[in-house]
Amino acid sequence: MKHGKKIHKLKRNASQRKALLSNLAGQLIEHGRIRTTLAKAKALRPVAEKLVTLAKRDDVHTRRQAVSYLRQKDIVQKLFTEIAPAAKDRQGGYCRIIKLGFRTSDAAPMALIEWVDRPEIENETIVDEVEVAEATEVAVEATEEAAAVQEEAKVEEKAEAKEEVKEAPAKKATAKKTTKKAAAKKTTAKKAPKKKED
Repeated sequence: MKHGKKIHKLKRNASQRKALLSNLAGQLIEHGRIRTTLAKAKALRPVAEKLVTLAKRDDVHTRRQAVSYLRQKDIVQKLFTEIAPAAKDRQGGYCRIIKLGFRTSDAAPMALIEWVDRPEIENETIVDEVEVAEATEVAVEATEEAAAVQEEAKVEEKAEAKEEVKEAPAKKATAKKTTKKAAAKKTTAKKAPKKKED
């Protein structure tokens, strides 16, 4: 029986679940609101609220604890300087989950999770976890393409250098042949007068 076991497993093992929740918490801190599945949002809420409670203490030890969980110093800085001070008068319930309906592809229930005490920003867009993943994939592909172009340029430069090296010995070889022929003519010319006529 599953009495007293409140963990949301999300069909992942412990390390994958910790990495997923850490990344989602980082995106929530960075963007202020994210759209994800309802199950992930419900699993993320206690993690995010514990991080805000941690950040409200604001000392070196709590900053190090937050860095060890989130693994990004700029996000930890934003948590401690913007999000925790905004929630200083609130005793809990820092996140809000809004149900959005069902996803068209697989009918998964979607939700929007956001901070309750967050500054309103004009022209703000909702960050989708899929969009973030696609953006990182595009960035990786762009860097791979740039690396491939640089590699091709290096290969072309090496090929050109090899061709120049091959052309230079060919010129030297023809020059050596002409000098050998001239030297042979000189030696035969020198030997010819030495012959005495009888």
